[in-house]
Amino acid sequence: MVIQENMTPKEIVDTWEQTAEVFNQFSIPLVHDSLGSFMEEGILEKLLQELNQVVGSSSVTCVEGG
Repeated sequence: MVIQENMTPKEIVDTWEQTAEVFNQFSIPLVHDSLGSFMEEGILEKLLQELNQVVGSSSVTCVEGG
């Protein structure tokens, strides 16, 4: 599964505990709002890349709908 902007920081950390450090680096609280609802686009893209790198996921390793 690829971490996406419609996911919340709380859900992401609950699923992948190792992502908590990335949220700390970006100073993002573990809230229940989706990432896309409160983050600027440029920072969001960097955050998503970093999070997916930490969990070893990318669009190459995942298929749409699965």
